[in-house]
Amino acid sequence: MANTNNPATMWNAPNYVGPLYQLGANQTPFLNMIGGLQGGRVARVNSMEFPVAQPWALEAASQPVITETDSLAAPTAWTYVRARDVNTCQIFQKAISVSYVKQSVSGVVEGFTTTNQTMLGDQPVSNEKDFQIAAAMKQIAVDVEYSFLNGSYQLATSAAVAAKTGGIVPACATCTVAGGSGYLTKAMIDELLREMAMAGAAFANPVMFVNAFQKQRLSDLFGYAPEDRNVGGMNIKQIETDFTMLGIVWAPKMVTTKVLIADLSVCRPVFCSVPDKGDLFYEDLAKVGASEKGQIYGQIGLDFGPEEYHGSITGLLDA
Repeated sequence: MANTNNPATMWNAPNYVGPLYQLGANQTPFLNMIGGLQGGRVARVNSMEFPVAQPWALEAASQPVITETDSLAAPTAWTYVRARDVNTCQIFQKAISVSYVKQSVSGVVEGFTTTNQTMLGDQPVSNEKDFQIAAAMKQIAVDVEYSFLNGSYQLATSAAVAAKTGGIVPACATCTVAGGSGYLTKAMIDELLREMAMAGAAFANPVMFVNAFQKQRLSDLFGYAPEDRNVGGMNIKQIETDFTMLGIVWAPKMVTTKVLIADLSVCRPVFCSVPDKGDLFYEDLAKVGASEKGQIYGQIGLDFGPEEYHGSITGLLDA
C-alpha cells in the first residue's frame, strides 16, 4: 500500500490474515551498531550544532640539530593550532492519524466480517494506532540511517532553513579513493587503508559498509569455493588486512556506487533533547473530527569523530 498523508481509515488500511511483514529494506545496521535510537552509546547536547573533533597536526618529523650553546637559550615557541569540525542535529518528525471507524473494526479481516482464528489465523494488527506509531518509528529509523550515511551538511541559519546533519560518507575528505567508474578492486581497498594509516587512523573498530551489489563484489574478490560437494557459494564477513581485521556489513542505505570504512569507536548518535519531553517522543495532537492524531518528534545528528579515522571509495560501477 502506498504511503498516504490522510488518516488511516477502514478503506485505506485494511486488515489481512497471517504474519505481518514489514516490506522493503528496513535494516539499519550503521545506526544499530553506533547506539540506535533507544539508548546505547549516545550524546546529548543543548544546541543543534555540536563539535565532532578538534583536528591538529604535528610538524614534519626531522632530526633536531641543537648545540650545547643553543640549548642555553629557550627555542622559539611553536604553537600547535587546533581547528574545529562540527555537525548539526536535524528535525525528524512524523504524524499519524487514525479514524474512529478504523479503530472500531480492528478485528475485521479483509473480505470477512469476523476473525476466525482456527480457519483464518490470527489478525496481526489488533490496535491500529499502535501499529501506525510503530510503522512511523521504523520510517524514522531508516531515514536516520540514510542521513547518517549520506546526509549533506547544512546549518540552519534561520527558522526557514532546514538543518541537515552531515553523513559520514561525505565527511571522508582526507581519506577517499576515486573508483573511476570501474568495479571495486582489492587495489582500491589497499589504497584506501594505506591513506587511512598515513592519516593517523586508529583502526580501533573498523567496519566496511557496502550495499548489496558491492557486498557480492567483495565475495567475488576475497572468497574461495569450499571443497564440499554439498556446500556452494560464499559470504565474506571479515577481511584480514595489513593494518586491521576489517568487518564487512551489508547496509541497504549505502549509495550503490560507494563503499565506506568507518571506525565505530568514535561514532555515536547525538540528541538535542526537548525539555520535559525527551530525545525522540510521541505526543497526541489536538483533535479535529473523528480521529486520533499524534506526532513523533526528535532532533538528531551524527557525531562521527575525526573524519581522518574513516575512508570512502566513490564512483564505482554498480551494475
